[in-house]
Amino acid sequence: MASDSLPTSDLLDSFELSLRSKDRSPRTIESYRLAVDQLESYLAENGMPTDVNEIRKPHIESYIASVLENRASATARQRYASLKQFFRWLADESEIDENPMTRMGPPKVVEQPVAVLTIEEIQALLKACKRGEPFEAARDDSMIRLFLDSGMRLGEMTGIKRSDLDLKLKVVVVLGKGSRFRTVPFEDKTASALDRYRRRRLHHKYVESPEFWLGVKGPLGSSGISQIVLRRGRDAGLGRIHPHQFRHTFAHQWLSQGGAEGDLQRIAGWSSPQMLQRYGASAADQRAEQAYRRINLWEDL
Repeated sequence: MASDSLPTSDLLDSFELSLRSKDRSPRTIESYRLAVDQLESYLAENGMPTDVNEIRKPHIESYIASVLENRASATARQRYASLKQFFRWLADESEIDENPMTRMGPPKVVEQPVAVLTIEEIQALLKACKRGEPFEAARDDSMIRLFLDSGMRLGEMTGIKRSDLDLKLKVVVVLGKGSRFRTVPFEDKTASALDRYRRRRLHHKYVESPEFWLGVKGPLGSSGISQIVLRRGRDAGLGRIHPHQFRHTFAHQWLSQGGAEGDLQRIAGWSSPQMLQRYGASAADQRAEQAYRRINLWEDL
């Protein structure tokens, strides 16, 4: 039997404890909480029930429809998946009598290929990183070079510790999805840039912090790194760019240079080869044309 009347917000902390016990990542937990918070706000603003035992399928469908109207379909799909987990947990914990999402299907995702950066745009971005205070210039230059060399995720970049880097071997150990560690290589210029930042870092107020990336107030979080990328992108005249574009750009460049798909999958930390179809998709036609020119079908005619 379900418990007495409870709004969704009163159960969020308990839901988070359950997620932590299953070793869900902080980013996943944040995403789940955001979806539940936004659902409750939407329901309250539109005169719908916020009590978990009074929320029905049409209420959730109305919220998802509002997300589709204002955000990308992938965002709506993510909100749907997060709420699915929340209401499943409520049912398992006997907080609700019936799961309103049992027979609710996910919203259709319309794939929007992420734009990859051109060589000219990358050059402008790296040039922009050389401007400003020496510590920030060294940090931003090395960070963006490492993004481009490795294609690592934002969370992986954020989690790098001083002990994770080996500049002689030119590798860094990162913690990826599913709590899986992997070793990621990088090139000579990036190693040199990282060493420059490491030396500047020795004079920072928070030099003893185990986290590698530092800002004015201490270790940088994902939001801080995203803001650096956004600011440098605007300085370079590129408009609004985000860290995930580096991952797509890395995949595109790797495949354009004839890199093996299996090697790309391991370096990028993908558990499934299906992800290869998504990354660098916006430049797939360009790669196909390059392959066509290399093959030279009718050379002997």
